[in-house]
Amino acid sequence: MEDSLIYFIYFHLGTIVVDILVLSSLGHMVYQRREPTSMMAWLLAIVLLPYIAVPLYFIFRSRKLRRKEKSEIQLACRREVPFADATGIDLILRTNGIAGAIPGNHFAFFPDGIKAYDMLMHHIRGAEKEILISTYVFSTDEVARSIIDALEKKARQGVTVRILIDSAGSLPLYLFQWPLRGLKKAGAQVAFYMPLVARPFQNYINLRNHRKIFLFDGITVLSGGMNLSREYMGPVPIQRRWIDMLFEIQGPAVFHYREIFTQDWNHTAKSKLPQPNRLPDDKGNTDIQVVPSGPDIPADALYEALLSAVYGAMERVWIVTPYFVPDQSLLKALIIARHRGVDVRLITPKSSNHLLADLGRSSFMRDLDASDIRVCLFPDGMIHAKAILVDDRGVMMGSANFDQRSLFYNYEVVSFIYSPEVVQQSRAWMERLMDRCQLSMAPAGRWRRMGENLMRIFAPLL
Repeated sequence: MEDSLIYFIYFHLGTIVVDILVLSSLGHMVYQRREPTSMMAWLLAIVLLPYIAVPLYFIFRSRKLRRKEKSEIQLACRREVPFADATGIDLILRTNGIAGAIPGNHFAFFPDGIKAYDMLMHHIRGAEKEILISTYVFSTDEVARSIIDALEKKARQGVTVRILIDSAGSLPLYLFQWPLRGLKKAGAQVAFYMPLVARPFQNYINLRNHRKIFLFDGITVLSGGMNLSREYMGPVPIQRRWIDMLFEIQGPAVFHYREIFTQDWNHTAKSKLPQPNRLPDDKGNTDIQVVPSGPDIPADALYEALLSAVYGAMERVWIVTPYFVPDQSLLKALIIARHRGVDVRLITPKSSNHLLADLGRSSFMRDLDASDIRVCLFPDGMIHAKAILVDDRGVMMGSANFDQRSLFYNYEVVSFIYSPEVVQQSRAWMERLMDRCQLSMAPAGRWRRMGENLMRIFAPLL
């Protein structure tokens, strides 16, 4: 009798607690004014799996940080292209508080893992004063160890070395940091962004630093989609290395990358970096606009710029991305662009490295296919590069995928390059990829289609 009473009390207490948490999560959704699709996905998850979904909601509940948690990134407006000469994309970004494009830059991109590795090692070895690195994945394989060894050597020579690593993206290195011992002993500083163990209840586990920034002496930056691992780069070819890109910028636009790194570092590390105050000298004739996005940006500037670019396109919109999970507005914009006669193409791996992402994207890709949009499936491995070509006006390259996680949750950084020469180079690279692609999706069976449609409901949570 006593056991039954205890069971009765605990059962009802548990029910009451769950009910309170469910009501709290629903109230928070309404207060946050979430998008209807996101709200419906969470509601369905809470109804079907309340004991799992409710705790996850309170872990993943927000996508913007309050000012007291991290200062909003503000890029200084220096030597911007005059309004009269700015593109529509540039003006949309400026309206959202992003600094305008800066002229006078050198730009080159390397869609080859060996050339990218050689370029990275060249700049590490040539650095004289300072090396600043921010990365999502820093592995412990032979390629990563060679980079660590080169950084350790520079630190012993007196070069300032600071490395910012996302703790979730580099979880094995975060949990077992012995490969970094020599580097730290040489004087390098290493910080892990939002450490999971040190502050488990003060972190936004869902908001990860996906930016890739490799800065050298404040005058050169390498960025793009590549992380520090053999899958992305290395001194020798390996089977089925991922297709990705690293790009190099020299000139005034480097200033904005330094601003972004400084604010991320100061949020994470004990030692603080001063804000940069001097633009690097001109190195070329390319206009570049650096665009951070994520929880530390008050508006969704990158998302608005992409949406505007698609609606304003007159000739082509070519997208290279490993993951394609757009929201309904972006999907509709692509379909309407095709109906207007714009050449819309999606270049993506036939199978990515995430099964759930593949299931989640399939129904969106079938919508494109049904609207006569060319879906180019790369069969020979993983494409991890991210680029969007719009007409002959410019190309976007950086760390952001064409999915809701990159556009609304992750910390990202991209560059819009307004250069006819770079546009032509990018177009030629995309055409080489398309030459190797399959141009049709396999028909879906009944169970596959059900799985794809179910995953579409949960797309905002992927």
